[in-house]
Amino acid sequence: MSKKNQTGKCELCCREDVDVTVHHLTPKEMGGTLMPTALLCIPCHKQIHALFTNEVLAVSLSKVELLRRNPAIHKFLKWIKKQPSTRLPRISKSNGRKQRKR
Repeated sequence: MSKKNQTGKCELCCREDVDVTVHHLTPKEMGGTLMPTALLCIPCHKQIHALFTNEVLAVSLSKVELLRRNPAIHKFLKWIKKQPSTRLPRISKSNGRKQRKR
């Protein structure tokens, strides 16, 4: 699949007719280059990376079902499912993911 977005169904929020991107369920830097991927809409993909480090994704959230069951993502999914497929909400890193400047 090319790096350009394509339209389809998000495997996480199940919205249809959205631009989807490839999400490596095990991050590439953690050895996931040739491992399973999922097609996710842009808001879901950004939300995952805003909430979790690659280490957390590799160790405990490397399947779509595990992501869906995570409380932080579950709350986001309840909200995003109500949004039109054309909506691209602003996503910012969670407080736990922001690096503090010293």
